[in-house]
Amino acid sequence: MIQRNNSDYYNRPLLPVDRQMFGPDATAKALEMLRLHPSYRATPLRELHGLAASVGIQSVHIKDESGRFGLGSFKSLGGAYAVVCLALEEASRVLGRVVNASELLDPDVRAVVRNLNVGCATDGNHGRSVAAGANLAGCRANIFVHEGVSPERIAAIARFGANVVEVAGNYDDAVAEAERVCHANGWIIVSDTSWPGYERIPRLVMQGYTVMVSEILAELERPPTHVFLQAGVGGFAAAMAASLTLDIGAARPKFIIVEPDRAACLFASNKVDAPVKIAPVEPTVMAMLECYEPSMLAWGILSRLADVYMTVCDADAIAAMQQLAAAENGASRVIAGESGGAGLAGLLAAAADPHGRELIGLDAHSRVLLFNTEGATDPTIYKNLTGIDPGVLVPA
Repeated sequence: MIQRNNSDYYNRPLLPVDRQMFGPDATAKALEMLRLHPSYRATPLRELHGLAASVGIQSVHIKDESGRFGLGSFKSLGGAYAVVCLALEEASRVLGRVVNASELLDPDVRAVVRNLNVGCATDGNHGRSVAAGANLAGCRANIFVHEGVSPERIAAIARFGANVVEVAGNYDDAVAEAERVCHANGWIIVSDTSWPGYERIPRLVMQGYTVMVSEILAELERPPTHVFLQAGVGGFAAAMAASLTLDIGAARPKFIIVEPDRAACLFASNKVDAPVKIAPVEPTVMAMLECYEPSMLAWGILSRLADVYMTVCDADAIAAMQQLAAAENGASRVIAGESGGAGLAGLLAAAADPHGRELIGLDAHSRVLLFNTEGATDPTIYKNLTGIDPGVLVPA
């Protein structure tokens, strides 16, 4: 399914707070902080020549986040960044001076930060990032996982020393339980979704994501004309759309939001021009996108900047994983997890549909940007879905 942006806010300017949080200066600040991490390096931007030719467009580039900080996902930019920001703010408050990221190992700073507790709900990747950030900063993390999160992803979170709390139900149930327990214990919620009265920390999470935009624009000779952005609650999609728009300006690309057809809360919200919670149905293989209610913050941005909303089915997502894993004209393989290839699934579905192609404006001059938002964060699931052992795939 595919539809134009139906919002009365479409093409209106971003709110001043969003311009401040996601503009070039904010991106530079996030990049400066993340460069202090000893494992920081820009992730690859891969050009898929054969794919571009097959769909009749000028170029396709994919930002490959499968190796980011060794955590396997773009999420490692957001949750960890927000936790470090909060830890520095707490140390500055208690010590009565500005504490910089370079002082994280200072004994006085560590003594303050070790008393800080953070918590969040997760499908896997965000919780792993928050746990890694807490481990780096020296504070405590409490990660709430729903019953659909695989044991391998839970183990990956626990390896950072986090307290993992298992919650019956789906992601939204885990969000509610995390909010309840954190409030009761006075812990700081570090969520990648927002709700009325809770927006600043999700903005910090999203600000961390904008580092990808800085890296991408430093490599591309010309900016993209179309960007396919997979979405769960919408935080990643909104951060990319806002940052690219504020960097590129009036010639911004078209933003196409891609969701699983079994968890398309933004698609449903666009129909009525208001954020809505949809009823859960059969789980989707795109586990990191299985969300049933948009982030209020993300909706406020996407209602202005998203041009088109579309959905893809599980079979489309699996086919995209397999296509990215196949070597193409000697190019590097891309290891994309179940949600990582959803943007490509959207491009392929739109390009094969004359109506979708016209609606999006895909033609021989189109320059498409995609994101592989995660690698094989659960190798067993990856192999079961694709028939390929990710251990034998070696990207550049």
